[in-house]
Amino acid sequence: MTKVSPISAGLQGRCPTCGQGRVWRGYLKFKPACEACGQDFTQADTADGPAFFVGFFVLIILAPFGFIIPMADQPIWWKILLMVILAIITIVVSLILLPIAKSLLMALQIANKAEQARFED
Repeated sequence: MTKVSPISAGLQGRCPTCGQGRVWRGYLKFKPACEACGQDFTQADTADGPAFFVGFFVLIILAPFGFIIPMADQPIWWKILLMVILAIITIVVSLILLPIAKSLLMALQIANKAEQARFED
């Protein structure tokens, strides 16, 4: 079996072990295991990481428009319309990127055998 890149598997929503099985049961719900190789997906916990990275990325790209639009020399109704469009674009882009980021982080956790920190006695 060839080595699967966790980044390409995560971006495609595939199993990071075999690269064949899908990881999604729902929009943001992982399947309990891979149907192709049996890899356990319950061991990976992405927590708030995907939401943080997606929010950070989307706001870095779109936040400048939130400052530029109010300063534009346009009628107020036009500014309000543009701000509503900007809010809709921000929400849609975030919702599209969230499952991709979540499967990517899960694939990296499984590939690197990441665990919670433990104290040594």
